[in-house]
Amino acid sequence: MKRKFTWLIALGLVLSMFLAACSGDKEKTDDTKKPADKADVEQVLNLINGDAIPSMDPSKATDEYGFQFLGATMEGLYRLDENAKPVEGIATKHEVSEDAKTWTFTLREDAKWSNGDPVTANDFVYAWQRAVNPDTGSEYGPYMMGGVIKNATAVNTGKVPVDQLGVTAKDDYTLVVELENPTPYFESLTTFGTFLPLNKAFVEEKADKFATNSDTLLANGPYKFSTWDSTAQKWELVKNEDYWDAKTVKLEKMTYVVVKDPQVAVDLYNKGEVYRAGLSSDLVDEYSTNEDYVVFPETSVFYFKMNQTRNKALANVNIRAALSRAFDKQALVDEILNNGSIVANGLIPADFVPTPDGKDFRKTSGDLVTYDVAKAKELWEKGLAELKTDKVEIEFLGGDTEVSKVMNEYLANQLQTNLPGLKVTLKQVPFEQRLDADTAMDYDLQFAGWGPDYLDPYTFMNLWLTDGGNNKMGYSNPEYDKLVNETATTLATDNDARFENFLAAEKMLFEDAAIAPVYQRATAQLVAPKVEGIFTNPFGATYEYKWASVGSGE
Repeated sequence: MKRKFTWLIALGLVLSMFLAACSGDKEKTDDTKKPADKADVEQVLNLINGDAIPSMDPSKATDEYGFQFLGATMEGLYRLDENAKPVEGIATKHEVSEDAKTWTFTLREDAKWSNGDPVTANDFVYAWQRAVNPDTGSEYGPYMMGGVIKNATAVNTGKVPVDQLGVTAKDDYTLVVELENPTPYFESLTTFGTFLPLNKAFVEEKADKFATNSDTLLANGPYKFSTWDSTAQKWELVKNEDYWDAKTVKLEKMTYVVVKDPQVAVDLYNKGEVYRAGLSSDLVDEYSTNEDYVVFPETSVFYFKMNQTRNKALANVNIRAALSRAFDKQALVDEILNNGSIVANGLIPADFVPTPDGKDFRKTSGDLVTYDVAKAKELWEKGLAELKTDKVEIEFLGGDTEVSKVMNEYLANQLQTNLPGLKVTLKQVPFEQRLDADTAMDYDLQFAGWGPDYLDPYTFMNLWLTDGGNNKMGYSNPEYDKLVNETATTLATDNDARFENFLAAEKMLFEDAAIAPVYQRATAQLVAPKVEGIFTNPFGATYEYKWASVGSGE
């Protein structure tokens, strides 16, 4: 996702710790010890976010900021528990047909919206139809539902009317979903933000103002916004007393402030004004022995996207291949990040999914592109000769946080130093502006990343399908498309064959030098011991706050 997952991600998001972690383990602060009595402890959690929230519209959110707060304020059919397993949400159970293509969900009858309206099967039908309706302009609707929900692509491309989408309300509390093909990961998919319900009457009443501020939002999850708008640098969430499981929710309030500078974040932490702060490399050196210091490995992978349509040089495979080998990734993770992140030499992250024989996918696939200056220069010279030039200029789009700027400057310097004749111009912009530039394909080279939306390699591999909603760089290989598409269609129930296709497709992606992997993220943080019950997710929203609380810290 941007954890785009989202889910596209800027390095500056390190500060907000916004992508999914690589396991469903609880944070250090979520241990088995429970305070004897929380009655005398103020149940207010004060946190930092790396930037403003671009969108709180489930149909239009494309990034981790949006999906994080959708996860806190809303609830779909299921939500993830502390082990990243789907547990009861609005659905209490489901049945699957013998051919695995029809799923029937039974919904609870005590779920309400924050305006008192009941949450019904019709709310899911409306939301899912809205997400693939071409008039909505959703990026994630077609991406998440296409090839999964019956007729989703046909609806989105205008070939059939929206009411032909494979989702119907048998009655108010029975939802029937028809799939295009058996989908092994569909249950986990239902926890994702794009599949959240929407109250049709409320959305249509608010029209263009829907989801632009706290007054134009409805919640059906553990929390709701008390103050927020799309440009806010501070906001608050409060407990949603109308939530069906409100008795489980301990926190009364969560406050957020936007902070882009890690030193400022740490200063706020040391003053006790916030309860979690991300650390940059220099701060890791200073705080690594602090008792509040924690490192969380994640399954988010960062890479260069290389737009093959805007810059003639990047349409050349040898130029792209040279760029992908021309920067020292180990030095980057050791010296600049210094937070437990590891070098990425492929797309699928380490410790994410096993192959059918039980081995880690990353180990089975191996290192597909590594730092190699000699090889980079050889490919570079070959590419320049093919372009009949001795110099290339590239604009590098990156984030504008303090950590991002250090990263961007390092990478630009590495590329220019190791590839003679290359000039790199930095363009460093806020997160939302970078998302817009990606959507418009208004960039040459972009530092981006992805966190998984569900537990399957397809969440990474389908990013680069021809004309895919997240491709946005002009890459196209029909054989790659065939391999990846087969994993969701003809091979959907053959796990061994699916993974053979995934392995072959990943190799092909780097033979084409479509992207240049950089690193797999970890986050180094200071976390207050008094914060308990926060779970990290391997996909979807980074954190689950339903079970969070504030203890004595003893």
